[in-house]
Amino acid sequence: MASVAATPARTPNGPGPGEASASFPTVASVPGPREPEEEEEEEPAEIHLCVLWNSGYLGIAYYDTSDSTIHFMPDAPDHESLKLLQRVLDEIDPRSVVTSAKQDENMTRFLRKLASQEHREPKRPEIIFLPNVDFGLEISKQRLLSGNYSFIPDSMTTTEKILFLSSIIPFDSLLMVRALGGLLKFLGRRRIGVELEDYNVSVPILGFKKFVLTHLVSIDQDTYSVLQIFKSESHPSVYKVASGLKEGLSLFGILNRCRCKWGEKLLRLWFTRPTQDLGELNSRLDVIQFFLLPQHLDMAQMLHRLLGHIKNVPLILKRMKLSHTKVSDWQVLYKTVYSALGLRDACRSLPQSIQLFRDIAQEFSDDLHHIASLIGKVVDFEGSLAENRFTVLPNIDPEIDEKKRRLMGLPSFLTEVARKELENLDSRIPSCSVIYIPLIGFLLSIPRLPSMVETSDFEIEGLDFMFLSEEKLHYRSARTKELDSLLGDLHCDIRGEEKRVAGADRAAWRPGDSADAPAAMPGAGTGSHLDPGVGPCLPPGRPVGSCQCRPGLRLFKAPLLPTAPRGTNPEWQASADGTLCPNLRAQLCRVRGGHREGQSHHWTQLLREEHIPQTGLITFMALVGSFVPAEEAEIGAVDAIFTRIHSCESISLGLSTFMIDLNQQVAKAVNNATERSLVLVDEFGKGTNTVDGLALLAAVIRHWLALGPTCPNVFVATNFLSLVQLQLLPQGPLVQYLTMETCEDGNDLVFFYQVCEGVACASHASHTAAQAGLPEKLIARGKQVSDLIRSGKPIKPVKELLKEKQMENCQTLVDKFLKLDLEDPSLDLDVFMSQEVLPAATTIL
Repeated sequence: MASVAATPARTPNGPGPGEASASFPTVASVPGPREPEEEEEEEPAEIHLCVLWNSGYLGIAYYDTSDSTIHFMPDAPDHESLKLLQRVLDEIDPRSVVTSAKQDENMTRFLRKLASQEHREPKRPEIIFLPNVDFGLEISKQRLLSGNYSFIPDSMTTTEKILFLSSIIPFDSLLMVRALGGLLKFLGRRRIGVELEDYNVSVPILGFKKFVLTHLVSIDQDTYSVLQIFKSESHPSVYKVASGLKEGLSLFGILNRCRCKWGEKLLRLWFTRPTQDLGELNSRLDVIQFFLLPQHLDMAQMLHRLLGHIKNVPLILKRMKLSHTKVSDWQVLYKTVYSALGLRDACRSLPQSIQLFRDIAQEFSDDLHHIASLIGKVVDFEGSLAENRFTVLPNIDPEIDEKKRRLMGLPSFLTEVARKELENLDSRIPSCSVIYIPLIGFLLSIPRLPSMVETSDFEIEGLDFMFLSEEKLHYRSARTKELDSLLGDLHCDIRGEEKRVAGADRAAWRPGDSADAPAAMPGAGTGSHLDPGVGPCLPPGRPVGSCQCRPGLRLFKAPLLPTAPRGTNPEWQASADGTLCPNLRAQLCRVRGGHREGQSHHWTQLLREEHIPQTGLITFMALVGSFVPAEEAEIGAVDAIFTRIHSCESISLGLSTFMIDLNQQVAKAVNNATERSLVLVDEFGKGTNTVDGLALLAAVIRHWLALGPTCPNVFVATNFLSLVQLQLLPQGPLVQYLTMETCEDGNDLVFFYQVCEGVACASHASHTAAQAGLPEKLIARGKQVSDLIRSGKPIKPVKELLKEKQMENCQTLVDKFLKLDLEDPSLDLDVFMSQEVLPAATTIL
């Protein structure tokens, strides 16, 4: 991505062989007549990485000594195994990894594994822990804002410096900001690159750049918001308002028909990480294309049902490791295993030319049969539900069976023991019973006699008093003690033995250490890749009668050529409605067909509300491996999507709407857009003076045009017709003007809902006003004033309206005269004339 600072371009892995670093240039000595040529060794480039991981999100920043630039990656979701972090490490190969000393178990395990890689090439990174206080949010912001940066003029005030940095660094990514603060603390402490300089010389920072992994597409949060890719809403239930948010009307909400949580998480991960990897995208499209065929609908429905039984296996295994297993966990695990077997058998019957089917068929090994049979032969599901704990089936463990047999025969045996105990008791005691209480053992229970009032009355010779409960006295006798020694605590013993069997059962099918929980279920994560592909292909999400296609993906820039409709059916032109005015450097995608209801809108509204977001959404859908709503689409390579469509206003920012447009949206596009970026601009410049806004819009467009072959794909919709009338843009092949085709039929305006080359000559605001229900007099007067302004003639008030106003003022003054009481001694006519008559005379005469 482009940087605001003027820094030399390089790959993330540092300079190649013979390539000089920006901080330490190569110095060559002049060889003598007979001396061999000698060159001073280059200082190797180093990368120092700072990383934070919290609540499933990753914040990353690193410093590159080759160009003295700090690279940052906005907060990104990552799995507990930290696969994204591993990709970052493989790509940039840091010399050191800085993180907080306060970390959770997953990050600690990852860093321990990283530090133990003895044979890592070229060298394993140094792990550095800083106190957690060095990563505080506020102190990190202060470090960023108080830094001495050569690319920021000294004349800037503190407020201007904050605004400038906020146009480069997304301060709403809190983990990333904390990582930047920790990185600056580390650089200041180690004095990277200035070890031999005076202490007042700080580490040089020549720029900030956004870091994007290879093949990923950069999209900021504003773009996700304005395109409604994600949209969170409060839950309508009052009982769930405090528990969290639900997905509202968004692209993710429409396409998310996943049955399992893993599939939903995977789909969200694809949405947050759109990719340029054609192999990955085509593999996803192959799955969708297969299940969209009518003959595969039954197979898709069966797989969808099986996916509904795939649950969170790592969480269940974690509970088993901690001995917190519930009965439902064993049921869920049993269903998950058998559903996984069903998925495997189904995928083996499908064409193995599709990569996903081949992966599932291979990774779901025969070990699943072994796991399922073990669970089915050992776990007594009916007994477990009845006792609300884990129980095993008979004939699994002889010791457990023997103890259960004893426990089942206790009632008749204890009755016989109670009969013998009663023979040895006082004749005043009418009855007794021997009971068994888990954790306590066997006790003799005797009803309380009327003579037993005080505690001392409870003492009986030969018996040890234990407690009084429900008017019954409980004692230990010689026989009950003998029972304790012979039979023991059967309930606890049985539970302990069954837990032992459960542990042995888990050890029989769990490979190695249970720290890597997903490894215990072969192919557990691979099966979830079916969910995002199968769900949208089923009714009601299955496109019946609608138009959608598999986009053609290319590594080169694919221009769009406007195509003529194949027929006169207005429902045929959908995704091609409303292109841009102007469109710079040819359009990004060639789109024909689709479906949209015929409605009459203002043409600029069509561009803003239909085509510009639609262009971004179609491109985004192609970059996550989805079919797009068109009959045919050709999508070129895109490395980033920038938008200026809606202003994210907030009183807490302390910025005007126009400043937000400039600082957080347009500035990012201008500074970071490359020739492979898509830029969507809608009504930029409307938040300030008309002339200033028009000038800024023209300047931004001319800036991109001046880039020539490296001009990004820019879509602009504007109401500034003067942009064309005053010829503020140069003519050339990079600029193409398109508008909506319309026709005036008398006083009516007919919309054809089709794009044509040319420039709109009028805004048709009067037709829109008429549809909105404004009075005809207002519309007529508006058209009259508009024509006078356009022709440069003075605007005069309407005579009829002026006469009506004069008559109303006269009538008001006459009414005031008639209400005067001339006999009232307190009436002052001079005051009345000066306060009422004379001011009204200016509006009457």
